Amino acid sequence: QVQLVESGGGLVQAGGSLRLSCAFSGRFFRNYAMGWFRQAPGKQRELVADLTGSDDTNYADSVKGRFTISRDNTKRAVYLNMNSLKPEDTAIYYCGARDGFRVSTVVLPDYWGQGTQVTVSS
Repeated sequence: QVQLVESGGGLVQAGGSLRLSCAFSGRFFRNYAMGWFRQAPGKQRELVADLTGSDDTNYADSVKGRFTISRDNTKRAVYLNMNSLKPEDTAIYYCGARDGFRVSTVVLPDYWGQGTQVTVSS
């Protein structure tokens, strides 16, 4: 059974930075495609960034050039470095994992974390 635990959220001013972490417990982490999703109040959950087992990345247009997704297979963790944060980045951020090639808005993760709140003040 896979469990995901996010951390690193908080309150930050516009233009600031945060680093989210997602700790993976379970077997064969390297086989899993990982992704960060977010959900703002009154909006649907959206894919922010995803990362395959071979480190191929994909980003939502709204975060390209500002966010970076990465993984550490030794620590079995995934990270989301967020720079130049904007108020519209305010949301609950969720880590997701799938035993497969990739996660997306169509191919959703099999496992989800509990989420971590990110609030960006103007």
